[in-house]
Amino acid sequence: MDLLHWKLFPLLALLASFLFFFYIQDSSKSSQSGCSLFPHSHYWIASKRIVTPQGIISVEIKGGSIVSIVKNKDWSGKFKQVVDYGNAVVMPGLIDVHAHLDDPGRAEWEGFPSGTKAAAAGGITTLIDMPLNNFPSTVSTETLKLKIEAAEKSIYVDVGFWGGLVPENAFNATALEALLDAGVHGLKSFMCPSGIDDFPMTDASHIKSGLSVLAKYKRPLLVHSEIQSVVESHLETEDGGGDPRSYSTYLKTRPPSWEEAAIRELLTVTKDTRSGGPAEGAHLHVVHLSDASSSLDLIKEAKRRGDSITVETCPHYLAFSAEEIPDGDTRFKCAPPIRDAANKEKLWNALMEGDIDMLSSDHSPTVPELKLLNDGNFLKAWGGISSIQFVLPVTWSYGQKYGITLEQLVSWWSERPAKLAGQHSKGAIAIGNHADVVVWEPEVEFDLNEDHPMFVKNPSISAYIGKRLSGKVLATFVRGNLVYKEGNHAFAACGSTILAT
Repeated sequence: MDLLHWKLFPLLALLASFLFFFYIQDSSKSSQSGCSLFPHSHYWIASKRIVTPQGIISVEIKGGSIVSIVKNKDWSGKFKQVVDYGNAVVMPGLIDVHAHLDDPGRAEWEGFPSGTKAAAAGGITTLIDMPLNNFPSTVSTETLKLKIEAAEKSIYVDVGFWGGLVPENAFNATALEALLDAGVHGLKSFMCPSGIDDFPMTDASHIKSGLSVLAKYKRPLLVHSEIQSVVESHLETEDGGGDPRSYSTYLKTRPPSWEEAAIRELLTVTKDTRSGGPAEGAHLHVVHLSDASSSLDLIKEAKRRGDSITVETCPHYLAFSAEEIPDGDTRFKCAPPIRDAANKEKLWNALMEGDIDMLSSDHSPTVPELKLLNDGNFLKAWGGISSIQFVLPVTWSYGQKYGITLEQLVSWWSERPAKLAGQHSKGAIAIGNHADVVVWEPEVEFDLNEDHPMFVKNPSISAYIGKRLSGKVLATFVRGNLVYKEGNHAFAACGSTILAT
């Protein structure tokens, strides 16, 4: 018998290895490809704080989608592969409709790999990339193809694309239709110089023409709404208007009247988007509103009249005020600028009352040399706030004073951005939706310093460095793949490029 056992042992070992191989193949296909840090495609997520209208306690995920939701009493102890997050918050992944990842052409500023790693670490599961700061700008089917090729196999979250509305294509309906047919989710334009040579500014006639094309596709036009005053623009020079290291000098060069003038002009054409109007079906979205006074009043009035218009603001306008920005600290330069504390309070009130529809990062990074951190010259430094990894804890931390709720976070960062970008399978924990989920601990505080894991390419330029924040992201799931878990990312970048149809 002993001899027989010895003869059978190699065969049994071989059989065991085959069984183990097939088990692994079956239960961890996503792990094999490196797309997920969790080796199962069919599992449950449970928590005492899952943010949905149903107040559910467990979510079933299979094949990248949400297939069922159940209450606590219906699931306890019945299912295998349950990931129980206890008292952590589980809510829909954030959707950032305004980010500049600068790929292709300026990947040293950010790039798809670093930018989407940072997004995943911040609970963002989908972002829509802006058509400028990359080179060439995304203003044609050819340039869109370059961007898609740069993104493929390089993204850790889902990424869609806005196209550019510029003077060279604004009156060419065929060119705009080709760009929209190729899959951009809408168009973006600037009413003032963008700072990018191949993305020139537009006026109301260009916007009116663009809206007439967008009406057919029922997609939005996003507008940087500032009109440059000739007198005030002369101040933004090397030697005019005061000390260039003083933030107040820069602030004077872009007053609220710029935003007001642009929005007033926009409203001469948004009336076409009303029910029965010549551009019905089109929609205008004002990006990164900074002025909470006259500009916001104009938008509120347009909404009351039935214009199809929405507006966003950004966490940096809600977190900072002009009075606290140190001399020479060009990390805080952006356009429109961060305004005074009274304006910040009005922005918060407008957001809480629903007059501002949603939030976005306007992540606009560059290389440290262009920020002129050593010189501190606000008039010459590149404008833009690097923020994509931190928008969830920033919004939560600074919003505590105003009593924000988890449900409001979901509305501002998931539901409404999903609607703007036409992402009907995202933005909510609901049966049939993509399993895009962020798990985080609102009560946990952390210092954002050099010891904190940061995944943006140039972390030193972020205005949030040195802040103490609340809200630690534990895990991020994109289409059911666990792409981020407590400082670590999945081995492979398996995010999807999402094109409008």
